[in-house]
Amino acid sequence: MFNEPVFAHTQGWIAPRVREIAPSGIRAFFDLTAGNNDIISLGVGEPDFKTPEHIRAACIRALERGETTYTPNSGLPELREEIAQYLRNGFGLQYNAADEVIVTVGSSEALDLALRAFTAPGDEIIIPSPSYIAYSPIAHLNGGTLIEVESTAEQGFKLTAEALEKVITPRSKLLVLNFPSNPTGAVMSYEDWLPIAELVKEHNLLVLSDEIYAELTYDSRHVSIASIPGMQERTILISGFSKAFAMTGWRVGYACGNRELLAAMLKIHQYTAMCAPVLGQIAALESLRSGLGDKDRMKEVFRQRRTLFVEGLRTIGLDCREPEGAFYAFPSIARTGMRSEEFALRLLQEAGVAAVPGHVFGSGGEGHIRCSYAASTAKLTEALERMEGFMKVKM
Repeated sequence: MFNEPVFAHTQGWIAPRVREIAPSGIRAFFDLTAGNNDIISLGVGEPDFKTPEHIRAACIRALERGETTYTPNSGLPELREEIAQYLRNGFGLQYNAADEVIVTVGSSEALDLALRAFTAPGDEIIIPSPSYIAYSPIAHLNGGTLIEVESTAEQGFKLTAEALEKVITPRSKLLVLNFPSNPTGAVMSYEDWLPIAELVKEHNLLVLSDEIYAELTYDSRHVSIASIPGMQERTILISGFSKAFAMTGWRVGYACGNRELLAAMLKIHQYTAMCAPVLGQIAALESLRSGLGDKDRMKEVFRQRRTLFVEGLRTIGLDCREPEGAFYAFPSIARTGMRSEEFALRLLQEAGVAAVPGHVFGSGGEGHIRCSYAASTAKLTEALERMEGFMKVKM
C-alpha cells in the first residue's frame, strides 16, 4: 500500500498535458452500463458480428504452425501488397506496398503516429466538429493548438470550403478529416472535395484522412480526398479492419502516403509498438483475400438497420438526417430543451438506453446524441420503444 505522503504527490508525476485531457466521453457512458443486462447500449461503435469463421480458422492454422514471431516493422510484405491492391481496386488509389504502406496496431495507432510525427508545439490542427473524440486529445498531447471548424445538419454535416477558410491562419499545419463521419454518418463526394483540396494546396496543409468507415458508404462509392489531383502526396490515409470486417479486437490498421512522411511515422512505430500482432496481420490478410463477400453482406445488414432505426427516431419525434455512411445516427434533441449530456443521462437512467451525448464530439455536436445501429434488429426495436416512452413523458 502507498504511504500517504507519496500518494498525495502522485499528481506531480503526471505530465501536465495528460492531466489536462478528459477521459473518453464514449467510454464514460459505456462504463455506466457495465454489468447491467437490462440496459440496451447504443454507445460503442463496434459491429455485433463475429469475425467470419474462415478468418478465425486461418489464425488457428497459423498458431498450429507456430507463427508467433515479430513481423517486419512495417508489416507482413504480403499484407502490404494486398492492402495496396485493395485500395487500387476499391478506391482508385495507387500506393507502393514497399514504402508507402505501414501496418499499425489499429487505425488508432496510425493516427497517433501521424500526429506525433507531424505536430510541433504551437502548430494549429484543424478538426471538423462534430468529429471522433480521439483527434483532439492526441493533438493536444503533442502540443498542437486545436482549431474547430463546425458543420451543421442543414449542410449534411459536410465540411465546406467557406467554413474551412475562415479558420486557416499562417500557423495552420494539419487538417484532420473523418469521412464517412463518426458521429454523423456524413460523406463527401468528389465535387465536395474539390474546393477543400484547393484550399489545402493554397495554404500548404498536410491532411490526415481517417477513412475507417470507407467500406460502409451506402448510397454512393466512397471518395478519398487522396484521389483528388495533387492531394495524394500531401495526405496520410488511415484505415483498418475493425469496422467493416468485424475485427475490432484484432487491432490491425494501416497508414498510406508519401514515403518520406511514412518513414517519419515508422521511426516512432519501431520504438513503441514495433509491429502489429502477427495473428492480427494474418487475419487481415485472410479478410482481404477471401472475406470481401462477408464485408458486403454485413454492410447490407447495416443498411437495413439504418432504415429501421432512422425511421423509428423520426416517428418518435427526434429529427434525424439519414446517415450516408458508418453505422451511427445523430438525431437532434433540440425540441426537448435539454442539453445533450442531460438527455443522455436521463435516457440511460429512466429508459435503460445508452447513447452518447453529442457534446463529447466537439462544440458542433451539442444538441444531438449519437446512437450506434451496430446492434441487432431486436435490440434496436426495443430501444426505439423505450425511447418513445421516454419522449412521451418528457414532452
